[in-house]
Amino acid sequence: MRLISWNIDSLNAALTSDSNRAQETRQVLAAIKEKDPDVIAIQETKLRATGPTKKHQEKLAEFFPEYSYVWRSSQEPARKGYAGTMFLYKNTYDPKVTYPKIDAPEPMDDEGRIITLEFDNCYVSQVYTPNSGNELRRLDDRQIWDEKYRLYLQELDKNKPVIASGDYNVAHTPIDLKHPQNNHHNAGFTDEERRDFTALLDTGFTDTFRKVHGNIEGVYSWWAQRVRTSKQNNSGWRIDYYIVSNRIADKVTKSEMIDTGDRKDHCPLILEIDL
Repeated sequence: MRLISWNIDSLNAALTSDSNRAQETRQVLAAIKEKDPDVIAIQETKLRATGPTKKHQEKLAEFFPEYSYVWRSSQEPARKGYAGTMFLYKNTYDPKVTYPKIDAPEPMDDEGRIITLEFDNCYVSQVYTPNSGNELRRLDDRQIWDEKYRLYLQELDKNKPVIASGDYNVAHTPIDLKHPQNNHHNAGFTDEERRDFTALLDTGFTDTFRKVHGNIEGVYSWWAQRVRTSKQNNSGWRIDYYIVSNRIADKVTKSEMIDTGDRKDHCPLILEIDL
C-alpha cells in the first residue's frame, strides 16, 4: 500500500488560482499523481463549509480521475475558509469514512481537522493539529487537543492497526529542526508539545521516518515561506509525520519526503507498507 500525505496550504488556491505559487503547487500535485498512491491525505484545504465548488470538482476530476474523495471543512462557530482536510483514494476501495469529534476545546472540533478511513485490515487517519500560535496563545488548548487525539488513536488501535499522518505542528527532537536553540520556546518546539508527541508514541505508535532512517539529520518537511533563504539554507523543520501502530511498524518499506524544488512551506510525505 502506498500513501501520500501533504499540507497543501490551500487546495482552494491550487485549483483556482493562476499565481506562480498555485502553479508550483499544481506541479507537486502532478508529481503525487505520478507516484500512483492508493490514498492521498491533504491538510489545510481552506475550502468553504459546503466543500468543493463545481470548479474544484472539475479540477479534481482532471487531476485524479481514478479517485474518490471525501472532505471536511471548517464550519461555524470556527472560522470560514480555515484548516480543513481531504482524503482521495482509488476507486477500487470502499472504506468506511468517519469525521470524529474528540471533545477538544472549542472551536477545534469544528475546524475540519480529522478524517478516518476504515479498511478491512487497518485504519488510515489524518490530522491537522492546531498550531499553538503567536506568543503561545493556544498552547493550553493545544495540550488538551494532544491528549484527546492520543486517546482517539488508542481507541482505534484496540480494533485494528492504525496508519496516521498529517501536519502535527511539532518538531519532536532537536534533530528535527535546523535551529533548535533559537526556537526552544516557539510554537512547534515547546517542551509541552514535544512531551505530548512522546506520549503519543509511547502509547503504541512508531514514527516511521525514524524507524526507516534512524537519527539522520538535516531532513525536514517544512520551510518558512516568509524567510527568503529558508529553502536554500535548508533551515527547515520536520513537523509532518506518518506514524503507525507498533505491531505493523516492521511492515513499513519506505517513509520519506517528496522533493518540491524551490517551493517553500510543507512538502508531501510518502509511506509504503506491506500489509
